[in-house]
Amino acid sequence: MNQKRILLAACFLGFLAVAFGAFGAHAWKAVLQNYGRADTFELAVRYQFYHACVLLFLGLYNKPSAALSAVFFITGIFLFSGSLYFLALTNSTPLVMVTPVGGIFLLLGWGYLVWWLLKN
Repeated sequence: MNQKRILLAACFLGFLAVAFGAFGAHAWKAVLQNYGRADTFELAVRYQFYHACVLLFLGLYNKPSAALSAVFFITGIFLFSGSLYFLALTNSTPLVMVTPVGGIFLLLGWGYLVWWLLKN
C-alpha cells in the first residue's frame, strides 16, 4: 500500500464516519433507539473516525513502514466498526464474534507502530 492509497483510504473512511454519524443521529435514529443500539453505533463511528485520522497521519508520513500499520488499521475498521454497524442497524448477532477480531487488528496497527518506533 503506497502513500496515495493510504491517504485515499483515510479520506474515504473519514467521509463515511461523518456520513454514518449524521445518518445515525437523524435518518437511522428511530431504528437505533428501537433496538437500544445507539451507543453501539456511536462507538463504531468514533473508532472509525479515530483510526481514519491515524491513517491520514500515516499517509502523510512518507515511509514504506507505514503501509503495514495502515493495512492493520483498515482491516480493523472494517471488521470492528463494520460488525458494530451491522449489529446496531439489524439487531442481529451473527457478526458479533468478528468485533474482537477487528479490535485485534486495531491493536496490531498500534503495536506495529510502537515496534517500528522503538526499532528506529
